[in-house]
Amino acid sequence: MITILLVCDDPLQASLMMSLLGRQFGNVCRVSDAAEALCLIEQPDFAGKLGLVISAHHTPGIGVSVFVAELRTRMPRVPVLILGPAEAVPPGSEYQDEGVVYLSRQVGGEKMLAVTGQMLSERKSVAAEGSKSFG
Repeated sequence: MITILLVCDDPLQASLMMSLLGRQFGNVCRVSDAAEALCLIEQPDFAGKLGLVISAHHTPGIGVSVFVAELRTRMPRVPVLILGPAEAVPPGSEYQDEGVVYLSRQVGGEKMLAVTGQMLSERKSVAAEGSKSFG
């Protein structure tokens, strides 16, 4: 089963998102900051099941842009969904990377679930193509 990693330091918001995501997609794991997330992906069993990382635009510790860059160097095929305010990221910013999507929190749960589903589907397609080319 694919795992979604939620990086969120707000317990209430994290609980709501885990409930919403869990009902739709199953396995959701939450950490409170980017450093915890990077430690977790170093575990081969966890990394092998990771299908998507969702993070808030503002995170404590190393900051989300550094976190995304580090995550992309370690796991370049894992998509990342960044949630934040609509005005936070201008076009051409650090999140304009293949596999990284910025979504305004103002769009609501339905849109977030739709984007999450699309990103997971694309991840499954990439994984399937990769296994065919090596098999």
